[in-house]
Amino acid sequence: MSTFIVVYASLTGNTEEMADAVVEGIKQAGAAVTVKDILDARAAELEAYDGIVLGAYTWGDGELPDEFLDFYEEMDELKLNGKIGAVFGSCDSSYAQYGAAVDLLTEKLQSLGCAMQEGLKIELCPSAPEREACREFGRQAVLRLQGAL
Repeated sequence: MSTFIVVYASLTGNTEEMADAVVEGIKQAGAAVTVKDILDARAAELEAYDGIVLGAYTWGDGELPDEFLDFYEEMDELKLNGKIGAVFGSCDSSYAQYGAAVDLLTEKLQSLGCAMQEGLKIELCPSAPEREACREFGRQAVLRLQGAL
């Protein structure tokens, strides 16, 4: 059975809501999944999984949330070749750098060897159709790992 880890940071609950739906999609596609808040996660854990899904909101003017910074730096020590990577986040169009945290984390995972799927950016709180898009995002990550996409 394929194994996934979902690590996320959420300030207002929007990214957590997205994470919950992504996890549902991963489970629906038949993979095992571990879910961790960024404050409870260590970057080294990522190497133990087939698929890595990260979720983060964008802070300030296009920055990662403070709680993600140490984890982001620790990722430099990892070798993630052959793994599937995916990144999602709650975004706010009132800022010039829309969803920059999704882009930063996508670039980081790709630089470490992950085969990436396109990131998922949702404006603020996900609506019912957007929650379904999050579930589909999770399902697609599993299908990509299985070679079906």
